[in-house]
Amino acid sequence: MAEQSRADYASTRARTTGAWVAAVEEGGPAWEAGIEPGMRIERVNGVVPRDLIDWRWEADGACCELEVFDPRDGSVTPCELWREPGEDWGIDFTDVLFDGIRTCVNACQFCFMAMLPPEARATLTLRDDDYRLSFLQGNFVTLTNVSDEETERIVTCGLSPMNVSIHAITPEARRSLIGRHADRGIEVLERLLAGGIEVHAQIVLCPGINDGPELAATLDWVEARPGITSLAIVPLGYTKHSRRFKSSYSDDPEASRAVVHLLEPYQERARRALGITRFQLSDEFYLDADLPVPPAETYDGYPQFYDGIGMLRSFLDETELVARDRMTDLRAVDNALAEKNLRLELVCGEAAAETIGTFCRTLSPDGRASTRSIRNDYFGGDVNVTGLIVSEDLLGQMPSDLSGTLAVLPEVMFNFDRLTLDGDTQDHILDELRRRGALVTVSVPNPGDYLDALIAALNLS
Repeated sequence: MAEQSRADYASTRARTTGAWVAAVEEGGPAWEAGIEPGMRIERVNGVVPRDLIDWRWEADGACCELEVFDPRDGSVTPCELWREPGEDWGIDFTDVLFDGIRTCVNACQFCFMAMLPPEARATLTLRDDDYRLSFLQGNFVTLTNVSDEETERIVTCGLSPMNVSIHAITPEARRSLIGRHADRGIEVLERLLAGGIEVHAQIVLCPGINDGPELAATLDWVEARPGITSLAIVPLGYTKHSRRFKSSYSDDPEASRAVVHLLEPYQERARRALGITRFQLSDEFYLDADLPVPPAETYDGYPQFYDGIGMLRSFLDETELVARDRMTDLRAVDNALAEKNLRLELVCGEAAAETIGTFCRTLSPDGRASTRSIRNDYFGGDVNVTGLIVSEDLLGQMPSDLSGTLAVLPEVMFNFDRLTLDGDTQDHILDELRRRGALVTVSVPNPGDYLDALIAALNLS
């Protein structure tokens, strides 16, 4: 199954158990064996596959024996697949989990699911905590619901790296933050580290709960365990629906600066001893503290990019690369905007507006390009990131007359079903903006993709 760059959060597609075939590559081994979309793999080399991991593990050689269920007549047929060295089996599944998703057993104080609007669709409230999604899709898990058998499977199969939420290390703080299963998570984590599993760890930092001396204790614990190759620290985010939290680091620049300064000696020691920074803060801390975003080498190749670690630095550096290597394309787009009498608006969350503005100024020094930052009234609180923009806020804040506007929407505001978090469809939003007179397109929000999307939208290719 093709790897995804980000998890498919809150899909509206019904989850069904079983290894159901979604697609088969024409001419590939599965196609040659007569496997078709809609069939289900019952066994692989005699093993009932629980997930994509079992499939990869059992079907790792040049040949595999399958039992295939055909729902059209209810038959189960044995077949044998052969492939050449390096050849893929040519089969995709509808899901990476075949036996259902493992849900969370914790009661985390900071759980975003507990802060959702009451009208949020049911799939948004699914609290997954499945170690397999940690390996397959990069989800963070607490390991509190992992059995001894599953722990052994992770080590035996080498499911590395794993993304693990630690949050705090002292038992009292962990139980306060996570709940009564907190101790189990550390027990499993220690066994994984002893088994050679690489771990990317995370702390959700909550003011007055796991910061200050508690954060220092956690950093000391991580520092002593080299198998944890990166630690991301992200601030508590809260919505207007939160009953517990009404403020965070976004409301306290001094507290944000204190976190930045607390981490600095750990980062310096890691760079001297290991050649990597290892301890990394999310972009929000630097924004909230009004401090410059660190240079790229701080982020060690961005292992936790999709946790908001280094996104702004990556964007700034890519803007410089685009300015250096694609100036002809930049000028062509700017000239086309001028010739068509269009103004360009890149839609984004409030947190990213200043950074994305650097690309706008690079593209059009004369000011034909700008950001359109969307205030998040739907979630409220301190939610201000691009990926949580909803249709209600976007359409409510965009002008009713968009004549002469080329609007670029961020792809990350949609899930893989092309739905926003408040349940609107991408097609409906595009149609509405076009009705208001806009030329509109969708792009991954980074400089190179923006430029490619603009070239296509302006018919410059």
